[in-house]
Amino acid sequence: MSRKKFQRAYWITVLLLLSSFIFPVFELANKPYPIIMGLPFSFFWVCLWTFIIFIAVIIFHFIDPDNKREE
Repeated sequence: MSRKKFQRAYWITVLLLLSSFIFPVFELANKPYPIIMGLPFSFFWVCLWTFIIFIAVIIFHFIDPDNKREE
């Protein structure tokens, strides 16, 4: 994968995932009930998407063409 394609895929993925925090997508989760793992649903939504973004960034770190070790 070329550097330009990698950067484009990275930014598109991160921006799509971050859209879960803004209106109108967040309005789907802006509820106090149900309680999931002791958290109101809206707080669980934010924690869930933060974790998903974290995992996506780690995956992109490992497939980054500039991160390859030269042997």
